[in-house]
Amino acid sequence: FVNGKFCKDPKDVTEKDFFSSGLDIPGDTSGRVGSNVTAVNIEKIPGLNTLGISFARIDFAPYGLNPPHTHPRATEIIVVVEGTLYVGFVTSNLANGDNRLITKALKPGDVFVFPTGLIHFQFNVGKTKALAFAGLSSQNPGVITIANAVFGSDPPINPDVLAKAFQLDKKVVDYLQKAF
Repeated sequence: FVNGKFCKDPKDVTEKDFFSSGLDIPGDTSGRVGSNVTAVNIEKIPGLNTLGISFARIDFAPYGLNPPHTHPRATEIIVVVEGTLYVGFVTSNLANGDNRLITKALKPGDVFVFPTGLIHFQFNVGKTKALAFAGLSSQNPGVITIANAVFGSDPPINPDVLAKAFQLDKKVVDYLQKAF
């Protein structure tokens, strides 16, 4: 039992423990944000346990967004295959206390890195679909989508807390919590 997963006896391991198919199939981008992430992690390939790596296909509709999120256990490296993506991350712990936004427009063949735990996003700025592939430095990187976590938690975070934290009217917080 390693990393929360059971390890098979080596004599019982087969090729199925090290294989996944389907990354040639585009994901459904018809949802609210216009993107779809197809993850290939320890849940799909048990043989990744303890190997410290995973992979993902990210499909984007025109103007689709992979919303601000973080991977608490992994650095991510992304390569654009099709389309143009505006990507970025927010730094943390600068000496002056500021959080700096680092961004770049990526075209096919471009690569960008998102450091472990930092909030980042990808946005298709084109009128056509976009496709990217990402490698992550953990077999179980985790993902926390910021808006979903903050406004859609179960049970909900007290609206007074969110109103004060985001300097919003409580009615706006109520509206946002209903949206998620």
